[in-house]
Amino acid sequence: MNAILRMHSEADDGGGDVDHFVREWTKQVRELAYDAEDCVDLYVFRIRCPRRGAGVLVRSRRILATLFSRRALAGDINGLCARAVAISERHARYGVNREALRRAPFFAPVSGLAESARALRRRAANGHDEFVGIRGQANTLAGKVGAVGTDKRLKVFSIVGFGGLGKTTLAMEVCRQLERAFQRLALVSVSQAFDGRKEDVEGLLKRVLRQIVKVKTNEEGIRTEEHDLVSEVDTMDLDGLAHTVEELLGNKRYLIVIDDVWTVAAWDAIVSRLPENTCDSRIIVTTRIETVAKACCSDVGGDYLYPLKPLNSEDSKELFLSRAFGSKDAYCPQELQGEMDTILRKCGGLPLAIVSIASLLTSYGSKDMWERVCRSIGSHMESHPTLEGMRQILTLSYNHLPHHLKGCMMYLSIFPEDYVIHIGRLLHRWIAEGLVEEKRGLTSLEVAEAYLDELMSRSMIDAVTSTGQDQRALECRVHDMMLEVMVSKSLEANFASLLGRQYEGITYDRIRRLSIHGGEHGSMAAGQMNMQHARSLSTFNLEGHKLLDRLGEFSLLTVLDLQDCKGLQNKHMRDVCRMYLLRYLSVKNTHITLLPPKVGELEHLQTLDAMHTGLEGLPDTVTKLKKLERLLFTNRNDYRVWWLPSRGLSKMKALRELVRIGIKDVQVAREIGELQQMRVICIYIDLMKTLSASFAAP
Repeated sequence: MNAILRMHSEADDGGGDVDHFVREWTKQVRELAYDAEDCVDLYVFRIRCPRRGAGVLVRSRRILATLFSRRALAGDINGLCARAVAISERHARYGVNREALRRAPFFAPVSGLAESARALRRRAANGHDEFVGIRGQANTLAGKVGAVGTDKRLKVFSIVGFGGLGKTTLAMEVCRQLERAFQRLALVSVSQAFDGRKEDVEGLLKRVLRQIVKVKTNEEGIRTEEHDLVSEVDTMDLDGLAHTVEELLGNKRYLIVIDDVWTVAAWDAIVSRLPENTCDSRIIVTTRIETVAKACCSDVGGDYLYPLKPLNSEDSKELFLSRAFGSKDAYCPQELQGEMDTILRKCGGLPLAIVSIASLLTSYGSKDMWERVCRSIGSHMESHPTLEGMRQILTLSYNHLPHHLKGCMMYLSIFPEDYVIHIGRLLHRWIAEGLVEEKRGLTSLEVAEAYLDELMSRSMIDAVTSTGQDQRALECRVHDMMLEVMVSKSLEANFASLLGRQYEGITYDRIRRLSIHGGEHGSMAAGQMNMQHARSLSTFNLEGHKLLDRLGEFSLLTVLDLQDCKGLQNKHMRDVCRMYLLRYLSVKNTHITLLPPKVGELEHLQTLDAMHTGLEGLPDTVTKLKKLERLLFTNRNDYRVWWLPSRGLSKMKALRELVRIGIKDVQVAREIGELQQMRVICIYIDLMKTLSASFAAP
């Protein structure tokens, strides 16, 4: 089942080759896989065997006590088998074959050249195209590209940035400004369809030749061709094309833009066929992926890598007004000012989003319709033709992800708009959810960090704060428009269920991962839903108690993140300590003052975050948590409160991060020294007491 789901994930979403029946059939397979996983975990939860060394009497009692549970699970397994047979028969009856789920070598290209250029271009009064918001950046980059120095070798510049940010438009404007400075110019789009095959390189060289071998008009107005090759291009093979390009560009100063490069392999295949002369020639590469940009440019540390910035608030407003009201000098009615500000905040300086939404609003003049569009941008992206181009551009980045990163990216749909996510919180939640694959020689955290680096390199996640010489990210966020795409993907795959705020009114058949976004309404809606299949619960500023009073029903929960939950009380912690399968538990920034000793029975727990709570300490049973990797504890009212563990800490062999521990027993210090996996520790030693004891000793 997992193999089928992976094949569907890697199938050609962009080209639409996966038809609606295959999608529905895959959805049924996905739900079957979810239920099979539930069945396995229910066995672990209800019928877990006694520990090794238990006597015959203990084992016999356990078998009798779980007899009815075993019978019920046997019935569930039979039901799963029957469903699997029915799905398989449906597969055979309607002729779904592996060809329908083939792994696509590429996705159908969407012309970034057309979409991005239209986003930033508006028609000026003199009839010429005028670019909005990038004039300053274009002037800066044109100065660097066009500069003539003593080093005449070929230079490569990389423009990198989020999809729809205007990379292609910037490159086009630079070409326009430098048209007279170069003898040959060409702009070709590569897109993710290009994988370096012979046919791909041939097609690219043909497009280059058609632009550099073009019909010109001489001083007498007579149209001439510098080379009679236009008609011959289509008949040339790869070697002939490369030879012709070398012949035409070998001793000329040329500027070529390679737009939308997705892989280093594609770049290597392209650059190997372009002449490297000493005529101050230039190549400009645009890409969404930072690692590709660095591999392409001449010098990462110099001026050759150009990260494109979003539009500032002034340019964003100018672009919005020019599209929504026909002029940058237009006046937005006072009653629509608030909605315009909200839309611009959501767009986050992304030109493609600003233009697409502004174009949609041109047909709506009422405040009510503007408010409705603000609330439902995600659904409009799926159904309204005006926003279809924007959705395709943004979805390309997701579709091009490897299978193992798609789940990690969809997981971000759990967090609210504009939410700043702590990196440690995200990585350890990925691990607890089983989204991080095991790799030989690497810890799960190291693999998760590599996943995050890759998503940041692809400009899909933005770093908010960084630290250290390597500028390691501490916090991150997702652009609101990309978040809308992730929410759409997540809901389609039943990956997560969202309640509260703009998600009010949505109903769900089966809840796997539940995320409640603030207030009491989300809690009230969740209070009427079946939670027995939920594997993850996240709350964001939850105030109501209705859902919290039902925590005992979340028997299969592996992730419980109650950070900032105002309604959490000590009584709820009793139910939390019965969640046997729990791997991640956060009660950070809550008002609880008691953690029951039964927390020591959560033997699968990997993260326990009790930062900034009312706890005066932790129960001694915490030392029974042999799989615990992170233990974080501070008191919100008194920074002098530390966890003072008793002996037994040496049993926590997996511990890697331990924050705020006090030591009053030398043996405890020795036991900490035995924890070989420890990487981060915040420790307090009462030196005054230690010195006093030393002086008092005979």
